[in-house]
Amino acid sequence: MSFFGDIPKLKYEGPETDNEFAFRHYNPDEIVMGKRMEDQLRFAVAYWHSFAWEGGDPFGGRTFDRPWFGNAMDKAKAKADAAFALFERLGQPYFCFHDVDARPEGSSFEEDLKYLQEITDYFAGKMETSGTKLLWGTANMFNHRRWMSGASTNPDPEVYAYAAATVKSCMDATHKLGGENYVLWGGREGYETLLNTDLAAEMDHMGRFLNMVVEYKHKIGFKGTILVEPKPQEPSKHQYDFDVATCFSFLQKYGLENEVKLNIEQGHAILAGHSFEHEIALAQALGVFGSIDMNRNDYQSGWDTDQFPNNVPEVALAYYYIMKNGGFSTGGTNFDAKIRRQSLDAEDLVLAHAGAMDVCARGLKAAAAMIKDGGLEAEVIRRYADWQSDKIKALMDGATLESLSDWVLKEGVNPEPRSGRQERLENYINRFV
Repeated sequence: MSFFGDIPKLKYEGPETDNEFAFRHYNPDEIVMGKRMEDQLRFAVAYWHSFAWEGGDPFGGRTFDRPWFGNAMDKAKAKADAAFALFERLGQPYFCFHDVDARPEGSSFEEDLKYLQEITDYFAGKMETSGTKLLWGTANMFNHRRWMSGASTNPDPEVYAYAAATVKSCMDATHKLGGENYVLWGGREGYETLLNTDLAAEMDHMGRFLNMVVEYKHKIGFKGTILVEPKPQEPSKHQYDFDVATCFSFLQKYGLENEVKLNIEQGHAILAGHSFEHEIALAQALGVFGSIDMNRNDYQSGWDTDQFPNNVPEVALAYYYIMKNGGFSTGGTNFDAKIRRQSLDAEDLVLAHAGAMDVCARGLKAAAAMIKDGGLEAEVIRRYADWQSDKIKALMDGATLESLSDWVLKEGVNPEPRSGRQERLENYINRFV
């Protein structure tokens, strides 16, 4: 019997169902803003948290006992079998993976490459029969001790070259599997202390590395999007890709703002001192929004707990800004989330995803309703309306400090503050969520 046993394929049964293994809100065929819900949300399972993670945390080791755990190719294939069994039960159209999630750990790069190519072929067969697609692939360059001082920011040029070879192999695998994006997640692209760090050199090395990635994308004809994932810290004291604004500044400095977009995670946004919707809206304003990792942190913990989403109002605001600006292109909703280390059963893994999918579906529908109603957009337009008047447009055309000063004096301008009406808007949001 498979790991998931007789757990059925989940179907939509509506909000009133008492069937635990059914969707209450996620109806893949429901039309939301002109598209099927499945095509708007573009859900993906994170291979690493769901199948490679052993249940450890900073203070304790493995709690899960999975039949595919082990450093051998037969175990890697058993893991893939279990993963695609979960994809089938959930009906999620995509998955995402790191190289080390999928293959055994070899004794050399040559052996790692052989294993990656073998499991890539195995994935290809599973994808063909299941119809599941790859949202994105990436390389794990943070777990192994060789990456303790970073990958593309490592002071050792041999590690830098090893990182380049690793990314090339993972891009090749992603391309072969028809991946729609490739993500660079710099888990240790930062520093622990300035005392031994050359900031300028490390940023230049990282900028050149990312340019090489883009060059290789075009060389092999990869049509997907290159994504960078912002993260502020943990485990590094400071990351060079701290948040959306920092990433955009980095991309501009190295001439990549038209080549690379961002994969934004809710948990990372919170660690950076922002809201998820802020990071999404800013990326869209800067033209670099790509995809999202949907999860949440425990607000009583100071680290990245990667829990499944369960807060509809938070999710609704995230999708409001995504949908208001045209929705996803190549990106989607990757559940970069893991069940708790005490949640041992196969049912826990299925139900965590099912609940998260329902939360996202509710959030998406609330976002669509807000967009259709137009109340938030109308308030923003009202607040900035004076900038659209002919008088102000004429005044601001070629304005200087002197001309504006003359206008204030001539007109006797003495502005009175206007209400931002924040509580009214918060009440408005609650009508939908």
